[in-house]
Amino acid sequence: MNSYRIQGATGDWEVVIGLEVHAQVTSNAKLFSGSATAFGAEPNSQVSLVDAAMPGMLPVPNRECIRQAVRTGMAINAQINKWSRFDRKNYFYADLPQGYQISQLYHPLVGEGTIEIQLDDKDPESTKTIGIERIHVEQDAGKLMHDQHPTMSYVDLNRSGVALMEIVSRPDMRSPAEAGAYLTKLRTILRYVGSCDGNMDQGSMRADVNVSVRRPGEPFGTRTETKNVNSVRFVMQAIEHEANRQVDVLESGGKIVQETRLFDPDSGSTRSMRSKEDAHDYRYFPDPDLLPLELDDAFLEECRASLPELPDAKRHRYETVLGLSPYNAGVLTADVETARWFEKLLAESAGKQGKGEADVAKQAANWLTSELFGALNKLGRGLEDSPVSPEGAAELLALVGDGTISGSIAKQVLEKMLETGDGAAAIVEREGLKQTSDTGAIEAVVDKVLADNADKVEQYRGGKEALFGFFVGQTMKAMQGKANPQLVNELLKKKLG
Repeated sequence: MNSYRIQGATGDWEVVIGLEVHAQVTSNAKLFSGSATAFGAEPNSQVSLVDAAMPGMLPVPNRECIRQAVRTGMAINAQINKWSRFDRKNYFYADLPQGYQISQLYHPLVGEGTIEIQLDDKDPESTKTIGIERIHVEQDAGKLMHDQHPTMSYVDLNRSGVALMEIVSRPDMRSPAEAGAYLTKLRTILRYVGSCDGNMDQGSMRADVNVSVRRPGEPFGTRTETKNVNSVRFVMQAIEHEANRQVDVLESGGKIVQETRLFDPDSGSTRSMRSKEDAHDYRYFPDPDLLPLELDDAFLEECRASLPELPDAKRHRYETVLGLSPYNAGVLTADVETARWFEKLLAESAGKQGKGEADVAKQAANWLTSELFGALNKLGRGLEDSPVSPEGAAELLALVGDGTISGSIAKQVLEKMLETGDGAAAIVEREGLKQTSDTGAIEAVVDKVLADNADKVEQYRGGKEALFGFFVGQTMKAMQGKANPQLVNELLKKKLG
């Protein structure tokens, strides 16, 4: 990823990327009012007098919103500013009833931090650190709907006043893939912390994408900002298109204009929205209705104590304590719901098999990442709506662990569990799928297989040892996969000499 370059007609160009991510804070009420924040409510049904900017209404900060922003800052090892201040950002727009947005410019709640991204899924050592400049807290605006009436736009103020964290990265990314990895990792952290649900399709997390190009080693070029991009894939597409557009402009003798642009997902292109020479025309000044935020040590300690085990720490623990492969550890920690599901499976499996979690971890991890994920993928379902629960999965793995069924029979049982929702033990009993460990019965089948394939027995004894797998396969086939594979192997070795 680090060597990503755009090859123009006049030489190579380097892309410089920074992201401003707006993440909706998980809270039941808005930043400065008691209105609800639920997604999908009837238009204008979650609007208080404060949100509608009625005269004389005073904002009151929501402690939970501040707490969630502080916890997010702590999760990215950022500086937490005990003293911060709200400012008014003045501009007129139909979805902004006050004529200003309450935000933080000069004194944000959270200062500098870092996020480590992995550049190659198969190489856990290929990491890069992306700097975070700040996280500030601000109100969201309302929403204009242009498709409800032939000649007018409607305004929905449900979102007006909802708490946002604006997470501003440094311009440290150098390719669309790096930006995609950063956004994915940031979303993972927010979901682990519980400070934002990360549902980009519902608008609760969206990115403003700053892109410029330069000759490698030269100073930064003029940047453009593509607003409100709402998926990781679209962010990567927007960067790709915008960087190539800028190279084309510069190579044809033009200049890049600092401007705000919009991304069109249908065409995968960006288009100009408005020029943006400077931010000073917002006339920021301290909000006279709000005292500065002053945080005490007890509040900060409470925030820190409430943090869960974070993805990097969890991944490290899975590798070092549970002995999982870097790949499996990465897959299982990439999303908080997957990690929770796996840990329930681990606890249940250890209990059912009478072993420690580290003893069952590899079996559980391999089964989850290959068997269950593969089966759910075929059904077009995710882990969150899997018909098989962690408890049900642990029952299945225990049957394999104690030799009741073989690994191949377990695949059949899983299919039936997904189809019917029945438990593994009930399916095994009903379908007569128990593994045979009756040495006499297996020996009789082995004898018949060897007798039916006398020519291959001679070839095997003549040095063609690869045929051993053939004899195992024939025996298992004759016993419909129910023979204990260990006994089959032992008996064949004994009889083949």
